[in-house]
Amino acid sequence: QVQLVESGGGSVQAGGSLRLSCTASGYSFSTYSMGWFRQTPGKEREGVAAIHSSGSTRYADSVKGRFTISKDNAKHTLYLQMSSLKPEDTAMYYCVADSGVSWWRVLEPQLYTYWGQGTQVTVSS
Repeated sequence: QVQLVESGGGSVQAGGSLRLSCTASGYSFSTYSMGWFRQTPGKEREGVAAIHSSGSTRYADSVKGRFTISKDNAKHTLYLQMSSLKPEDTAMYYCVADSGVSWWRVLEPQLYTYWGQGTQVTVSS
């Protein structure tokens, strides 16, 4: 079965950096679109960054220029490099994967079947 395991979250001061990792198994890694979503209590899930199976990437406006998504097909791992972190980036971050997602819709959470358990990112001011 599909498994997504996130790691790399933690606490950091504003302006700092973190790199999240998501190790995937149970499916053809290179053929799925994958992404990172985040959620804080009382708010809806927000698409942060995603990479389509073609390799195209999309970012939320709030993280453009600060976050970079990448994947290593040989290691079956998805990454999110986060820099210049802000307190408003504080959230639980989830790794997602699915097939058949159109590239212009890769930031829509309802299109993803597979979700990891999440990793907490806390940014203090």
